[in-house]
Parts: sequence; structure tokens; C-alpha cells
Amino acid sequence: MNSLILTAAEPVAEATGVAGLAWLLIALPLAGAALLLLAGRLSDSWGPYLATALSWGSFLVGAAVLLQMIGKDAHDRAGHVHLFEWIPAGSFNLDAGLLVDQLSITFVLLITFVGSLIHVYSLGYMEHDPDKRRFFAYLNLFVAAMLTLVLADSYLVLFVGWEGVGLASYLLIGFWFQNPAYATAGNKAFIVNRVGDIGMAVGIALIFATFGAVDYATVFAAAPGAGEGVLTAIGLLLLVGACAKSAQFPLQSWLGDAMAGPTPVSALIHAATMVTAGVYLVVRSSAIFDGAPDARLAVAIVGAITLVFGAIVGCAKDDIKKALAASTMSQIGYMMLAAGLGPVGYAFAIFHLVTHGFFKAGMFLGAGSVMHGMDNQVDMRRFGNLSGTMKITWITFALGWLAILGVPPFSGFWSKDKIIEAAFVGEGWQPWVFGLTALIGAGITAFYMSRLFFMTFHGKARWTDEVHPHESGLLMTIPMMVLAVGSALLGLVLAIGGTFQSWLEPVTGHVEHHEPVLPVPVLMGLTLVLVAAGAAFAWLRYGREEVPVVAPKGSLLTQAARKDLYQDDLNEALLMWPGIHLTRSLVYADNKGVDGAVGTLAAAVGGSSSRLRRIQNGFARSYALTMLSGIVVILGALWVMN
Repeated sequence: MNSLILTAAEPVAEATGVAGLAWLLIALPLAGAALLLLAGRLSDSWGPYLATALSWGSFLVGAAVLLQMIGKDAHDRAGHVHLFEWIPAGSFNLDAGLLVDQLSITFVLLITFVGSLIHVYSLGYMEHDPDKRRFFAYLNLFVAAMLTLVLADSYLVLFVGWEGVGLASYLLIGFWFQNPAYATAGNKAFIVNRVGDIGMAVGIALIFATFGAVDYATVFAAAPGAGEGVLTAIGLLLLVGACAKSAQFPLQSWLGDAMAGPTPVSALIHAATMVTAGVYLVVRSSAIFDGAPDARLAVAIVGAITLVFGAIVGCAKDDIKKALAASTMSQIGYMMLAAGLGPVGYAFAIFHLVTHGFFKAGMFLGAGSVMHGMDNQVDMRRFGNLSGTMKITWITFALGWLAILGVPPFSGFWSKDKIIEAAFVGEGWQPWVFGLTALIGAGITAFYMSRLFFMTFHGKARWTDEVHPHESGLLMTIPMMVLAVGSALLGLVLAIGGTFQSWLEPVTGHVEHHEPVLPVPVLMGLTLVLVAAGAAFAWLRYGREEVPVVAPKGSLLTQAARKDLYQDDLNEALLMWPGIHLTRSLVYADNKGVDGAVGTLAAAVGGSSSRLRRIQNGFARSYALTMLSGIVVILGALWVMN
């Protein structure tokens, strides 16, 4: 049995020492957001620096909590922080609190460290933006909301952070709302995530109806005794929320459009925060998914579909940021696949999430540096040979590229290859389907990421005379260099002796070693062969050969990939147009039915009144005739009745 189920039944001790101050992790960036928004233009000059300092303050608190946890035994590291009595309602009482354990502190350090580097980068990137104060306020709000999500001790507190992340992403994606397309992109992200939020809300309601509580300790302790059917329903509803927040099939359509926001937003959303929330939710809810094999299988299937879907889309994108967005979709698919494998994959899902946070953030910031030096162009067909003029960007991006390809000894090799190995563990059809899917995804990843790298930094220069490529300033390049170091070394450091798996074991559970259906050396060899083949093919097509400035029409698959495999068309066909026609039908029924009936009745009353009014003409003889007619009618009726 997963050890999470066993340990969750035991009450978590109240956090002491530095861990007892974990509320500062959220309070610091939240105070920054509030201060910058309330101070308005008064904080234009110092506000961005304050926001950055407060974000680093959160990281320092998180680091101090980590040091305290390391000094304790593995099963004594978790601590609970009581905040306040939130919902007292008769026999039901819910306190707002924080759970500081190995899983939550891992996310805290990733969010605050990468997020703080993005704050520093933004000081240079947004230097001349007149609304940079508002931008930094939203960045602080985003960090605070994400920290609330991962530190929550109950599903209801998690939902507060969940919705806060949705609000902050809407504000950041549509930051330049003066552009109608950017405002539409923000709306799209908000609406798609509201679809997922319905699943989350209903899932939390079902959790309460089943267990009479929504706090993790009670729910996870009682989960093994619940019926498989209700656990499956809860798991599937939580998966709906995870699909929207982590841009997984079939709720992934918003992710590419989210590139409308400033590039630091793309790095924050796509690397260390929003898109990782769904993976966190599944792993945190492992006690539920372990009791619902069908729901867990659905998680793995969604991940497998998405990792291939995103990889195919990435092969045809010429917009550097949208190509990276497709890559994010695919890599999160790997994490969801691992989470769907159960105890054998939970730790590897989080491992890849951490390494991905570094190399993907580095590449997004590198893309922003390229845009900065290329007069805000994003079309890779207008780049080429930038390695000579943007050496720091080229080197740091190259380390991220090697990491995501899984080239040893870079970070992706230690995390993604573990997911591939775990996918081949099991019996029946699942290891072959999931394992081969993960292998194929690795080959396609090598192709489209190499395509992006070679089109941008190598080959013939294709920019116009009006563009003068140049390297970015230190405020932008220093965060890129730090992330590049993480891309190169973090995976190796965390993999030594199974360090990361051992760290998460009290939460994700102890798992005995299982051999995959194919020997590990064979899997490693196959993976590296596919990676080398994908990279070599990309070099032949986009490194050695001349890249046309105007994209050729391409095959039917290429055309479909450029249109995101028609995901928007499918959504319009299945959801938007039926919704529009339903709305029009209801409006027509309301106008012609309800309003028509009311209008007909009103017209009848009005017409009758106008005719009856003619009787009131003021002549006595008319009134006498009316009275006589009435008497005759009455007498006639009495005569007939008798």
C-alpha cells in the first residue's frame, strides 16, 4: 500500500521553528502585489524592485524551512501550520492551514527560485514598459496564488490558490489588453480553465459528500475504505481540473494563445507554476487515485495522448514562443503519464517537473532575449546564425536544448529517461503502449527542439537590414546563466543515489524496484538512438540546408500541426457553434414563445378595451339600450333553463 495512505492517517504535528513561519511564504509576495496595486503610480520607480525583493524573501524562507526539514528524520519532516478558523458550520469545521512536507517544499523552492529569477529578468525586459509596476504586482500575485495552491492542507484551500492562479494568469496573459488579439487570448485561457474548474468544484463537493471533510488528513486516511466507484468518480473529476490547468488533452487549446503575454509570463506559466498544478494535484491525491485504477489509467492515457499531440504541433510552429509552448504541453504530458503509472511513477513525475522548470524557463527567457535583440520578431524563419551575435543566449539556450533532448549528463536525461523506464514496467498491453509512446515522443522531441535551435542560432542569417541583433543586458542574461547551470547539473545532483526519490518517499510511498519489460540498457540505447536520429534529421533539414523565409505549404499533417491539429476547429464544432445555435434557439423561443404569448395577451386586452370603450359614448339612449339588451339576455337565459 502506498505509504501516503498510511502516514496520512496519523495527525501531522504542528510545525515549529522556521517551518511555523511558512505563512510568510505566501504573505510576502501577496503584500507586494497589494502594495503595488494600491500605491498606483507612486510605486512606478521602486515597485518592481520591491516585488523582486519580496519574491526572493519567499525563497529565503523556503530555503530555511528546507534546512530545518533536512535536520530531522524522514517521517518527522512534515508539519502543519494553523492559520485561522475559516468555516465553522455546525458539526463541520474547516480551519485554513498549510501543510509543509517534502512535496510542498519542493514546489515552494521551485516556484520561488525560478519565479524570482524571472522577476530579475523582467526588470530588464519590461524596463521601458509604462505599466511595469502593474506587471510586477501581477507577478507577485501569481507567485502568492501558486504557493497557496501547493501549501494548502485541504482541497478547499487548494481551490483558493487554484482560482488565484487562474485570475493571475488571465491578468498576465492579457497584460497588453490594448491589443484585441491579446485580450482574446487572456479570455480564452480564463474560459477554458473555468471548464476545468467545474470538474474541480464538483470533485471537491463529492469528496465532502463521501468523507464529510475536505482536509487531506481525513480524506486520505478514509480513502482506502471508500468504494472504488466513488473514488473513480472523484479521480476523474479532479483529472478534468488538472487537464485544464496543465493544458492536457482535450483542454489544451489555450496554451499556445497564452504566448500573447510578455515573455517572462510565458516562462513563469510554462515552467514552474500554472501548468505544473495539475501534476501536483494528481500526485498529492495519490491516495484517491491508488484506490481508483480506472481513474489512474485515464491520467496515464491523457498524458500519453498529450505528449504526442504537443510534439507533433511543435514540429510545425515557426513562432519560437509557440514552439516552446507546444513543447511544454508535451513535457507535461510525460509528467501526467508518470503520475498515471501510480507509485512507480509519482516521484519521477515530480523529478521531471523540477528539471523541466529549469531548462524550460531558461529557454523561454532565451526566446525573450532573442526577441529583444531582433526587434520583437518571433518568426524563426527570420532568424538564423544568431550564435555569432548573441553568444550568451546561444550557450544558455543550448544547455536547455541538450537537457530537454535527454542527452547525458544533462538534467533531462536523469528525469525523462526514468519516466520512459517506468512506462515499460507492468504487465499486459500497458507497458508496451505507454512505453513505446514515451519512446516515440522522445524522438519527436529531439526533432522539433533541434529544429527550433538550428533555425534560430545556426544556418544562414535571414533577418532584414532594419534588424540589428545584439545581446541582452546583465539583468536578463544572469538569470539565463543560472537556469542554464540548473539545466546542466540539477538532474545529476538529484539523481545521485536516488536522492530525490528518497526525499519524496514519505509522501509518494516506498516502491520496490521493478524491472521494465525491456532491459534498462536496451531502453537507454533505444532512447539515445531516437534522440540522435531526431536531432540529425533536424540538422539536415534546418541546419545544413537553407531555410526558406516563407514556409512551404507542406504535407497535410504539417498543415494540421500549424493549426494545432484543428483543436480550435474541433472546439468550435463541438462546443461553440452548438452553444451559439442553442442560445439563438432559446432567444427565438423566448421572443416568439414567452414574449409572443405575453404580447398576444396584451394586444387582446388592449383591443378588447378599445372596443368596449366605444360603448361609453355619453348618450343616455345608448345606456338604456344596453340595459334593455342585458335584461333580454337574462330573461332569455332563464327561459331556456326552465
